[in-house]
Amino acid sequence: MVTNNSFEPQLLAFCCNYCAYAAADLAGASRIQYPPNVRVVLLPCTGKLDVLHVLKAFESGADGIMVAG
Repeated sequence: MVTNNSFEPQLLAFCCNYCAYAAADLAGASRIQYPPNVRVVLLPCTGKLDVLHVLKAFESGADGIMVAG
């Protein structure tokens, strides 16, 4: 049996503008790089995240979703 260990999940992080996105921005300013398979999406507030955004992300090919507030 041959295993394929090259799978890279595509991850999407929905981040609150005032909390989590500020931390992500600080990490970028500190030259800490994100893995290329992680995408950060800025939200005005995590309370504004609609379930349709999550479903659309999965429909568009995301393997995992993180909501950070």
